[in-house]
Amino acid sequence: MRDWPEAERPRERLLRQGPQALSEAELLAVFLRIGLPGRSVIDLARGAIERFGSLNGLLSAPASEIQAMAGFGPAKCAQLLAVVELARRALREQVQRECLLDSPDRVRDYLRLRIARLPHEAFIGLFLDAQNRLIRDEDLFTGTLTQTSVYPREVVKRALQHNAAAVIFAHNHPSGLAEPSRADELLTRALRDALALVDVRVLDHVIVAGHASVSFAERGLL
Repeated sequence: MRDWPEAERPRERLLRQGPQALSEAELLAVFLRIGLPGRSVIDLARGAIERFGSLNGLLSAPASEIQAMAGFGPAKCAQLLAVVELARRALREQVQRECLLDSPDRVRDYLRLRIARLPHEAFIGLFLDAQNRLIRDEDLFTGTLTQTSVYPREVVKRALQHNAAAVIFAHNHPSGLAEPSRADELLTRALRDALALVDVRVLDHVIVAGHASVSFAERGLL
């Protein structure tokens, strides 16, 4: 990019106009800094996004696949994963300060950063206070690609330990399909009924698969 007119260089444009003025490929190019012989850094960034289908696909990809790409390697992969983790923690701080029912899009963004890239299925709970603010998010169960064992009694115990007034559940589908299964629906009802006995509300159950997500509350499944 050194040969480009200064006004067109992504880094200079970012500093002058703000990051929102840059495309996804240009933002990634700023991160990568340099290209390869015969291939500009913009081409490198665009190729990485295209390989995984989207920027989110790239950020959710396994580390082994990221560092296998030309121009990335272990160092760039580690830096990219660190950036994703920083974003997740910053978003978590925002989520903790807000009423989660007032920011469903932010909750989904947080859940995607939290569990979308996991290679195995994970079931987590967001435990909320009476104002629907986050008390704690917790990994409740992990399983194989196709099955996770979730025990309502243990979930009730965790809700009581956190003195939660409500909970939002979420789990990922590593298969890439966000649609809930019949088993997902039955589990959600079992958890809802068990928690109702101790006066804890289930506000939602969100399934995350890559950049896609499905809300049980929006589907009328609660």
